[in-house]
Amino acid sequence: MDIALGDRRFGPASRAAVGEAVSRGTLIACEVVWTELAAIFPTPADATATLLALDVAFAPMTQEAAEAAGGLWAEYRRSGGPRTRVVADFLIAGHTCVHADALLTRDRGFGRTHFGDLTIIDPSNEG
Repeated sequence: MDIALGDRRFGPASRAAVGEAVSRGTLIACEVVWTELAAIFPTPADATATLLALDVAFAPMTQEAAEAAGGLWAEYRRSGGPRTRVVADFLIAGHTCVHADALLTRDRGFGRTHFGDLTIIDPSNEG
């Protein structure tokens, strides 16, 4: 989102992190990320064009990823986690756990706390 919104503080670091990730392998985004980004562009087609220009491939949620997300959400709620977090965060994390090697996000504290096994790439801490 930093790149799409032209964030002056984090946009350059996020763009560099995406470039570095592309140099190491395929970048993917599930339908939750695709939807979140489509909502901030003038049209969904503009969002898709930007994602494709960044070499981000659409990778839909699988049953395994959905089940992983459900398990993460249930664990979070059982441990007393409030409903202030949306299920979308857990869907993205579940998708990442099953289909990717790392998650690019500045929401590092939440990711580290609730998805300890997940490799987090935080562009705000890069460089």
